[in-house]
Amino acid sequence: MKVDRLVSVIMILLDKERIGAQELADMFEVSPRTIYRDIDTINMAGIPIRSTPGVGGGFEIMQKYKIDKKVFSTSDLSAILMGLSGLSNVIRGDELVNALAKVKSFIPADRAKDIELKANQIYIDLSPWMGNRNIQPYLEIIKTTLQESKLLSFEYADRYGNRTSRTAEPYQLVLKSNHWYLQGYCHKRNDYRLFKLSRMSSLQMQEETFTPRDYQKPTLDFADILESMQTEIKIRIHRSVMDRVLDFCSYEHFWPDGDEHYIVRFPFIENDYYYNILLGFGDKCECLEPLHIRTEMKRRIYDIAALYEN
Repeated sequence: MKVDRLVSVIMILLDKERIGAQELADMFEVSPRTIYRDIDTINMAGIPIRSTPGVGGGFEIMQKYKIDKKVFSTSDLSAILMGLSGLSNVIRGDELVNALAKVKSFIPADRAKDIELKANQIYIDLSPWMGNRNIQPYLEIIKTTLQESKLLSFEYADRYGNRTSRTAEPYQLVLKSNHWYLQGYCHKRNDYRLFKLSRMSSLQMQEETFTPRDYQKPTLDFADILESMQTEIKIRIHRSVMDRVLDFCSYEHFWPDGDEHYIVRFPFIENDYYYNILLGFGDKCECLEPLHIRTEMKRRIYDIAALYEN
């Protein structure tokens, strides 16, 4: 059960006089049964919520009730502040500022120092060191279209650089492996697509609104598929690239080879992406086996060298 969802439900109930279970379920993309469990949890925490059945019914906090600031533990408030602060580094807006202010209002004066200390123990900064300068303004544009259900138009480049004009209904912003994506319904393809923000250009919000469809979530977990496709190869690396290799496998895959090098069992799929990973380590990495991958690496290196011969 997510603490941030519980806090959000409480905030919504404080803001609205009454709201139905299905409406809450749609907001958080969970089942009504999950919402009922959340309501029971909030009740057990000491916040009295009344349920009214029938048409026009729903949940509401009992009138004249004031939330006890001690309802959230130090760990609860610290976790919420860390999450909201990390998100505010990437997506700016009054909503996040207000949310942070509301959460901080729950902090009793005698616990403020301890909660601030714990909240600062982990700092989440999702902004890149360098890269595409369009990402930040594009996030703001997409966030607005999500809130107002407005169409987006943009130019999109596929993995080979082919550009097409697209119009899409935005449904979800996705942060996956340090890259931002937009899940939307593409009018050109008449289907849902996951667009990478770094491949977008000329992004514009249209005045035209749309009626949201039954939303199809993107498939983001490919762990089982990748595991079935991957094989282990043996590479020899210089210690200077060890930190970069650790982004792809754990230290248990390493064993020393002299004072300056390591032998690594490296997870590998035979496609351009993985070959380019090995090439990216430059002369600090040598593929030892299997032989056919070592041979393919030599061929690709010769092709690169041929570019510079002229």
